[in-house]
Amino acid sequence: MRARDLVSEFPTIPLDAPAADAARIVADRHLLALIVVDADGSPVGVLPATSVLRLAVPRYCLDDPALARVVDEAHADAFLRSLAGRTVRDCMPDDPRELPVTDPDATVLEVAALMARTSSPLVAVMDEGRLLGAVLLTRLLGRVLSS
Repeated sequence: MRARDLVSEFPTIPLDAPAADAARIVADRHLLALIVVDADGSPVGVLPATSVLRLAVPRYCLDDPALARVVDEAHADAFLRSLAGRTVRDCMPDDPRELPVTDPDATVLEVAALMARTSSPLVAVMDEGRLLGAVLLTRLLGRVLSS
């Protein structure tokens, strides 16, 4: 089995798109991450949903989780307003990481190793400079376990 056998269409988001758009796509489609692309549509990274959340959660709650308890449920959604004016680029890590990108001929083990090495729940599949889609961790595990 190769990456081409597991690839599926997957949403992308540009670096300069609003962070709130990324949050909406993740929520609406129940995703764990998005593929971030440059102006040419080439992958530049994977944006885990937790990175968007980290930008939205008040710093004091990240530093001391007990302080999150003081915000009542009626006001808990207000923290998402902090994404206003922020972009996907703001959510990306400062340190460049290995891109979880492979070609359609990669084996299942190569894809799994890339996911594990990059701590990414997906691997983008490129063919001749064109993004074909992504192999998702859940699909990879499902296919491996059913074999």
